Amino acid sequence: MMKGLPRKPFLGQDYRVPLSSKVFSSWDFCIRVQEAAIIKKHEISNEFKVELEEGRRLQLAQQQSRAQKACHLLAYLRVNVLIGLLVVGAISAIFWATKYSQDNKEESLFVLLQYLPPGVIALVNFLGALLFAFLVQLENFPPNTEVNLTLIWCVVLKLTSLGMYSFSLGQTVLCIGRNKTSCESYGYDACDYQCWENSVGEELYKLSLFNFLLTVASAFLVSLPRRLLVERFSGRFWSWLDWEEFLVPKNVLDIVAGQTVTWMGLFYCPLLPLLNSVFIFLTFYIKKYTLLSNSRASPRLFRASSSTFFFQLVLLLGLLLAAVPLGYVVSSIHSSWDCGLFTNYSAPWQVVSELVALRLPSTGQRALHYLGSHAFSLPLLILLSLVLTVGVSQSQANARAIHALRKQLVWIQPATAGRC
Repeated sequence: MMKGLPRKPFLGQDYRVPLSSKVFSSWDFCIRVQEAAIIKKHEISNEFKVELEEGRRLQLAQQQSRAQKACHLLAYLRVNVLIGLLVVGAISAIFWATKYSQDNKEESLFVLLQYLPPGVIALVNFLGALLFAFLVQLENFPPNTEVNLTLIWCVVLKLTSLGMYSFSLGQTVLCIGRNKTSCESYGYDACDYQCWENSVGEELYKLSLFNFLLTVASAFLVSLPRRLLVERFSGRFWSWLDWEEFLVPKNVLDIVAGQTVTWMGLFYCPLLPLLNSVFIFLTFYIKKYTLLSNSRASPRLFRASSSTFFFQLVLLLGLLLAAVPLGYVVSSIHSSWDCGLFTNYSAPWQVVSELVALRLPSTGQRALHYLGSHAFSLPLLILLSLVLTVGVSQSQANARAIHALRKQLVWIQPATAGRC
């Protein structure tokens, strides 16, 4: 432990700390409560399991021959190609479902057809997760690899389905990329910009509602019957089926998808965050019931640091997915003529310029006009480029010096320890 601990700050993340350091330095001696002690014991135990599992995986990877590595690479390629085709098919299904529901909105079954696109998105996400896990499991990948591939493709499917849904709404409701005559059959009067914000808001309300209904259906129509059937019957199939495995990352992704829908609907439906808060409150107790009553603990462990980074990255991608169409709508799309807060403006962004002209004094207006002019932006861009170039060069030089000093300290340390 004494040899390994000083090398960690010198070598950074490239150096793996020995397990002895975790054995002798993991416990928190300030703990006085029994429940906190139990939680800390479980945390240390999970850290040991993760370290041993990663060490075993790395050792097996090093022992593989070139033929085995080639076979694994082909398996990864085959699975990713198949899942990519499934994602493309799911995106196509969402596009055509949105188009079909809008083309037939005058039919008598429109009350059901208007829920077709959100229902297709919810069904695609649910079936996609099952198919992804099944395809990855067929190749007999390592457990952590199986979960990681499934989660990555679930993220891709959720975000691309929301992106395609936004694009489909832009085509059908706002006639983006279409001429006016092709939009006359739609009841939104989109080409005349009559209350199109309400129409988009209704679609996002439906999508948020269907995400919550999918959570309820998964808990009471899938997990609960599965647990009852496994308890009721015996046999090879039922022992293979077993209780549902509760994966924390997968359940967190469902909440992230709901948050992305909320961000997309902030401009169109201000009450959507309140509705999503109620859904999150109910989802917590539904997930808790599923975890305690209908699920078994997952034998696969996840590092808290890597999982947190993964979820934050997905949230960032969801925020970008919501911000791009919203920025386009606010800056470029004509507002509704008959309803909304921006009926007298060609675009919502004009409110900002009007408020600046009415509320700011002339000095402030001239300052803002200068800040937005080329006379200010071009010198600022040149200055920022120079500062960035100097900063990057200095950072690279410092990194090389720090790396060399760390190597010297690693070599000096054993000699100093021997003299002491």
